[in-house]
Amino acid sequence: MSAGMSIPESSLITLEFDVIRDRLAQYTAFSASRELALSLTPATDLAEVRRRQALTAEARLLLEEWPEVSIGGARDVRRAVQHAARGGILDGTTLREIAATLQSAALLRQRLSRLDERFPLLIDLANTLPVIPSLSEAIDRAIGDDGQVLDSASPTLARLRHEVRVAFNRLQERLQSMIHSSALAGALQEPIITVRNGRYVIPVKASHRREVRGLVHDQSGSGATLYIEPMAIVELNNRWRELQSAEAEEVQRILSTLSDQVGAAANLITSTVNTLATLDLAFALARYAIATRSTAPEIVDWRPDDPPSPEPPLRLTRARHPLLPAETVVPIDLWLGGEFSLLLITGPNTGGKTVALKTTGLLALMAQAGMQIPADQPSRLPVFQYIFADIGDEQSIEQSLSTFSSHMANIIRVLQTLTAAQQMPSESDAYALFDDRRPAALVLFDELGAGTDPVEGAALARAIIGRLLELGVLGIATTHYAELKAFAYTTPGVQNASVEFDIETLAPTYRLSIGIPGRSNALAIAARLGLDPTLIEQARSFIDRKEAQVEDLLAGIQRERDAAAAALQRAEELRLDAERYRDRLAAEQQAFAAERAAALEAARAEIEAELREVRQQLRRLREEFRTVNISRQWLEEAEKRLATTAEQSQQAVARLNVQTQPAPPPPAEKPLQVGDQVQVTSIGLNGEIVAIDEEDQTATVQVGGFRMTVSFNDLKRAKGKSDDGQRFTPPARTVHLPPTPDVSMTFDMRGWRAAEVSDRLDRYLNDAYLAGLHQVRLIHGKGTGALRQVVRELLAGHPLVASFSSGGRDGGDGVTIATLVDR
Repeated sequence: MSAGMSIPESSLITLEFDVIRDRLAQYTAFSASRELALSLTPATDLAEVRRRQALTAEARLLLEEWPEVSIGGARDVRRAVQHAARGGILDGTTLREIAATLQSAALLRQRLSRLDERFPLLIDLANTLPVIPSLSEAIDRAIGDDGQVLDSASPTLARLRHEVRVAFNRLQERLQSMIHSSALAGALQEPIITVRNGRYVIPVKASHRREVRGLVHDQSGSGATLYIEPMAIVELNNRWRELQSAEAEEVQRILSTLSDQVGAAANLITSTVNTLATLDLAFALARYAIATRSTAPEIVDWRPDDPPSPEPPLRLTRARHPLLPAETVVPIDLWLGGEFSLLLITGPNTGGKTVALKTTGLLALMAQAGMQIPADQPSRLPVFQYIFADIGDEQSIEQSLSTFSSHMANIIRVLQTLTAAQQMPSESDAYALFDDRRPAALVLFDELGAGTDPVEGAALARAIIGRLLELGVLGIATTHYAELKAFAYTTPGVQNASVEFDIETLAPTYRLSIGIPGRSNALAIAARLGLDPTLIEQARSFIDRKEAQVEDLLAGIQRERDAAAAALQRAEELRLDAERYRDRLAAEQQAFAAERAAALEAARAEIEAELREVRQQLRRLREEFRTVNISRQWLEEAEKRLATTAEQSQQAVARLNVQTQPAPPPPAEKPLQVGDQVQVTSIGLNGEIVAIDEEDQTATVQVGGFRMTVSFNDLKRAKGKSDDGQRFTPPARTVHLPPTPDVSMTFDMRGWRAAEVSDRLDRYLNDAYLAGLHQVRLIHGKGTGALRQVVRELLAGHPLVASFSSGGRDGGDGVTIATLVDR
């Protein structure tokens, strides 16, 4: 099996990848890209898979910013082009489609080639689009939008059509004069003009045949009316018909000439359609990813021979099966590699095991096909050279020998293929020549060993799992056999897993638990359904004591695991609280240190200013001494006093410099709460706290007629009363507002989670209001519309927003224009 055929078609069908291709095809724009979507197959080369993923990511980013980007009016004209290349003549409608395709390609090339460095693959594809402006312009001049050849196609055609019109008018005028003449009034069946065999005739009564000289072209069914071409108009009819034939010949000549030009450019036009199809497939992959809320997985280079890594090569976070209804599917967390490479899912036959099996295989196929996967990040997948899936009807009550034989035949083929793949590669296997590591393989076995005697089936399953471990594959298997639970527990490289089951509702929760084997729950279910407790106890007595102890042990492990999970969650909450208080204390300490440093600097500056004043006085005294008669003794005394003052000043500065130890912290105050009166220290205004965000360490403060979001570090609790119990009235002061912030009129929120919007958008609106902006442009993208809904709900109730509307031409529904209230 060559590298290009490593993943058999049977695995694609079993894992329903063909259904995914059908759904993907619905997002394509024309038949050429639809063919690519329906024939899409997973790649097995690392570089190719990464290139496909990168192209899909670029296309999605482009559509999120410019949703209207498309291939325009392009059509799949490859068959028509090949017909022209073989000498065939194309009709006007087909030529019009070829011109529209070339024009769409030129427009798309122009648009994509202007993209920035985030879109290297799209730019490269756009640059490969051929440019054939002469052909499209020639078709535009000759063929109208309705596919008809225009008079301007050639001077000859224009002349002929003019002569055709003149001849036709003359013919009609002559016929009109004849049918309205009194000479023929009695001979005509009725005064009309009609056509027979492409020639204009008049209806004449059979009884008056001799009164009208001419050629009979037809007669009515009753024989009472003859359709005669009068001899007087035969030459006019002939002239009109001759000119029509000449016109048709000229039209055919023009179509032939244009078809020859198309045939000469057949290779370029075919390449254009192929490139447009590749681009449209990328757009379809992006649209499907957006519709399924998919993300780009990390594609890792992993092989069984690689040294162990702390991060497993396969990890799926909240993975969802893309074919299950979004409102009912339960996400699963699953990983393979690292501590274990094989996962054994045990438990009752409830359907959840097979869903986990298919989800893993299908998402691996999608990733290698270049599709983003319906899972959260972080999700990572290796590139598998082999993916095998043997999944039967798990809901079947009876399994015949033929079913067991079919499953076993599939398993044998899988093991033989994987064993042969690890042998020395042949010279014809080009893929293996440059990479001698064992190929990566994913194996999915449903109900391993089922359909035969339980003892023999469990033994076979253990042997098969052992061989898979030797081959170094990653795999998942499901089984009913309780014996395999202990085998997985004691065998390195194998891990137990189960699908949780709700005893109360008698239904699976579809949540996958790795590390805990599944329980049968048969007796518990029977008890919930109302079976006689005596029968329940009697059945329990029939169970082997060791099996009963294992089931009780599993139940105890599950309870301990749930308790440990709850304790871990509580510990995590306490840790987060401690980190928040630590950060707050550090911020307060930093603010105190900054205030102290500012006070120290102010004192130092004041003393230095005094020293400069004293020195200036000394210089003035010396100048006066030179001009006036001042005793030297008086001057020496003045200098001594100055020296003393300077020494005292220097000592004061030194005392300030040595005070490096921070003052003891003030008594701890209770945390700020909603309703507290506080002072915003940066602007010196008082207000009331209306909301607190502990995570961001910020508070929303109502200050007069507007709200502002500020950090805890910028708040000081406002004292309502002085120490003597009297109401405290703050002294009058001049408030210096901070400088107007430099705020952009555009605020980009693409990629945000909905929970991030409220606080960050509120801060931006406050800054925009303070900056005096009248209108702002909020970019949230279209996507699923969830982010747009959150943004507009916030704007609807925000006190600083007077109105808002869609972006219109400036971004459509991906942009919201908000008008702020007047200051």
